[in-house]
Amino acid sequence: MHDMELPKSLKAVARAGAGVNNIPIDKCSEKGIVVFNTPGANANAVKELVIAGMLLASRDIIGGNAWANTLTGADTDKQVEKGKSNFAGNEIMGKTLGVIGLGAIGILVANAASALGMNVIGYDPYLSVGNALKITHKVKVTKNVNDIYAAADFITVHVPLTDDTRDTINAETIAMMKDGVVVLNFARGGLVNNDDIKAALASGKIKKYVVDFPDENTVNCDGIIAIPHLGASTAESEDNCAVMAAQEISEFLERGNIVNSVNYPACALPMGDGGRITIAHKNVPNAIAKYTDAVGINISDMINKSRGDYAYTIINTDSPVDDAVIEKLNALDDVLAARKIK
Repeated sequence: MHDMELPKSLKAVARAGAGVNNIPIDKCSEKGIVVFNTPGANANAVKELVIAGMLLASRDIIGGNAWANTLTGADTDKQVEKGKSNFAGNEIMGKTLGVIGLGAIGILVANAASALGMNVIGYDPYLSVGNALKITHKVKVTKNVNDIYAAADFITVHVPLTDDTRDTINAETIAMMKDGVVVLNFARGGLVNNDDIKAALASGKIKKYVVDFPDENTVNCDGIIAIPHLGASTAESEDNCAVMAAQEISEFLERGNIVNSVNYPACALPMGDGGRITIAHKNVPNAIAKYTDAVGINISDMINKSRGDYAYTIINTDSPVDDAVIEKLNALDDVLAARKIK
């Protein structure tokens, strides 16, 4: 959408997925357009692929399958028995998995790995109380990510790609890892430094790198299992994301409530019997006083939330809202988009 001209009628955008790099967030924010994503809707699909990635890295299933498809003749079964030892591997039960990022996907991965008999260490400096309650008691949560690098046989990363998280896995962090570690990346390609990974694979420091974001640097490379971005590619995941996106848009357009926005704060208020006004605005001092003055009718309930430079206000009134009130609000310098719900 970066090259699109955004019409004045546009009120919201919903991304059926977690990543919003294809949406001009700053431009939308300045126009009061609320951008939603669908966190967690594809979490189970990604979780299952992460588990599959660990198994592919532990057991040479890919190599064994390729070899089996070369066999011919009536004695194929005998060839299988003779050659299968070339593809022996290890079990994941009893091994230690480090999960960096305990959001919707990270929690499911940690719990599933624990259920499979793995020792699991999780790390997330922004772990919410709600997410913490979803993690099985068998998972050890650490406040120091270095604990994961030192102990884990497998390390999987589940954090958003930002300036702070870019190259989370690099030469320095790899040096702290156990020899023969397996690194899995089903979050974003930029979280792992490809040059450093390839150097570690060549030295034997890293056993396998499983990545769901292959590029020219990670395809056809020894030790790299490149999966063509299949994390959310299931019929169930696509349905879940589409339903969640539609529900978010519906809730916003019909009631003015914001859930799962990436550029405006979460903000919700029960509907009243009278009118309702919503205001997307700059996060500036004394804004609420100006808005209540502009409304000019009795306010029965109100909520205001902020997020960085932007804020959002919902006002319930005792009586229906006149269009002139919305025009008056939209004329204020710091108001980006005001509208009436009823």
